[in-house]
Amino acid sequence: MAQQVQGVIAPGKNEPVRVETIVIPDPGPGEAVVKIQACGVCHTDLHYKQGGINDEFPFLLGHEAAGVVESVGEGVTDVAPGDFVILNWRAVCGQCRACLRGRPWYCFDTHNAKRKMTLLDGTELSPALGIGAFAEKTLVASGQCTKVDPEVSPAVAGLLGCGVMAGIGAAINTGQVGRGDSVAVIGCGGVGDAAVAGARLAGAAKIIAVDIDDRKLETAKTMGATHTVNSRSTDPVEAIRALTDGNGADVVIEAVGRPETYRQAFYARDLAGTVVLVGVPTPEMKLELPLLDVFGRGGSLKSSWYGDCLPSRDFPMLVDLHQQGRLDLAAFVTETIGLGDIEQAFARMHDGDVLRSVVVL
Repeated sequence: MAQQVQGVIAPGKNEPVRVETIVIPDPGPGEAVVKIQACGVCHTDLHYKQGGINDEFPFLLGHEAAGVVESVGEGVTDVAPGDFVILNWRAVCGQCRACLRGRPWYCFDTHNAKRKMTLLDGTELSPALGIGAFAEKTLVASGQCTKVDPEVSPAVAGLLGCGVMAGIGAAINTGQVGRGDSVAVIGCGGVGDAAVAGARLAGAAKIIAVDIDDRKLETAKTMGATHTVNSRSTDPVEAIRALTDGNGADVVIEAVGRPETYRQAFYARDLAGTVVLVGVPTPEMKLELPLLDVFGRGGSLKSSWYGDCLPSRDFPMLVDLHQQGRLDLAAFVTETIGLGDIEQAFARMHDGDVLRSVVVL
């Protein structure tokens, strides 16, 4: 039987979000209903609200979440009612060319629920990243549910569903940071700080945090940065080179998503070094680089989408590391809020006042 729950929708471009009654259908084949316990407020949700993703309003926002499986549809065997799960937006298909080549983190045909969640009047909702977790319950494909140790705090676990995983994965999976490497991270919001934490976890010897906000640089130190550079007053390329014996960093992670900061990352890396773009640009942005410099400097220019993660592999591992005291995921939670506080949380995020606001239900 369909259920009625409270959820947060974005009704139209740049309109204030609001709490509405949402109708959750019974799960169909391959689907699951999850009772949400916590969901982080991610910048991607703000992009949806602003119309920066697409115009399929109204959106049911929220995607960085953890909760408990309430019910499952026909054919579901990977999760069962009562399982504590982190939701992910990479439910791999197992059949596309990436999956068949043994690269499921590049899956080109990820699964989402087929049945639609609606408003009371029948208006179909577009769930953010196929999840829609600013709600008491949501409907997802069962492959979007990754089981982890139920002893971990939901407010902490849910962050692996997007931003923290994106940053850690940019360092470990995409950048392949190794022991003794030098790493620079440009942009120290939630994703950038997660990249700093990932670099430390991977054994980097020198981790240089770059931002224009001294508050963010101080936070980056607590995540593992060994050096900081305020790029508002200092040329970051020269500063990174000075801190790496004039060479540049082995890996530079760009967590802003702007042409100016990407150019800084490109020129701040060592010869044959790696640039990782994990910041999300907007459609109109253009990048111009001398092709001879691209050729002559060698190395790799990579983009990191969801930290090139495989949720079934990475989520349980990172939860285990957190519980061992080797990865402080709780440090990313600045505040806990309710469903009615999300508009204010967007403002605080935009102003750089928080790493993560987390809705707790």
